[in-house]
Amino acid sequence: MNPDHDKRAYRMDMLLASAMVAVGLGISGAALTELSAGDRQVAQATQPLQSSPSTAPNNGPAESKPGGTRPTTPAPEPATPDAQAQKDGAKPVLPPAPAEKVAEPIKPR
Repeated sequence: MNPDHDKRAYRMDMLLASAMVAVGLGISGAALTELSAGDRQVAQATQPLQSSPSTAPNNGPAESKPGGTRPTTPAPEPATPDAQAQKDGAKPVLPPAPAEKVAEPIKPR
């Protein structure tokens, strides 16, 4: 290539780069002026309504006791149907668990 073409290509590249820098500075300046605007609106949530305590009996879970497991009310239900339902043709809800994989023991170094 001739040197005149190289100079022209260099000038075009520099012109394009400087234009991109100028556009970037303009966009960042516009964003900063938008951020510094004083009329910002902030959303504020209302206070939650306080309901009166109900007089109905407590149907929640049973209280836990120190040193033991926490009982649940009602008791959890199994994922498989009972024997009579299986005889009638009910399918289990969950597939059977996969067998555990067994590997060689780790050798000491």
